[in-house]
Amino acid sequence: MSVELNHTIVHSRDNRVSAEFLAHILDLEIGTEWGPFIPVDTGNGVTLDFATVGQESITPQHYAFLVPEEDFDGIFGRIKDAGLDFFGDPHGKLPGQINHNHGGRGVYFLDPTGHYLEVITQPYDKRRTGRGRVVT
Repeated sequence: MSVELNHTIVHSRDNRVSAEFLAHILDLEIGTEWGPFIPVDTGNGVTLDFATVGQESITPQHYAFLVPEEDFDGIFGRIKDAGLDFFGDPHGKLPGQINHNHGGRGVYFLDPTGHYLEVITQPYDKRRTGRGRVVT
């Protein structure tokens, strides 16, 4: 049996603001709004469906995005151009830095709702491809 993640719902203070933020930073497309959701499509067929909910329902989550090395500079430039605080580690102890973990580059930053976003150019487990499949 083949199982793949298809979509996840991302709670946000304002679904439009959060979807447009992520789409801009990662240079992705926003899908057609349907019901309470605004989807942002990723390159592997997974959508993040942004929904506006009350602040009391929001628990900050972590979303990590594996991107091609050649796309990192553009993404990182948009992070800096937006005036966002960014970090080279998930705990915020390396402010204003990126990391070079696993032979690639990575950076952490927050979205408008307070979710922790990570962009990496190499997966943590080098046996995994960008599609999540293990290479043996």
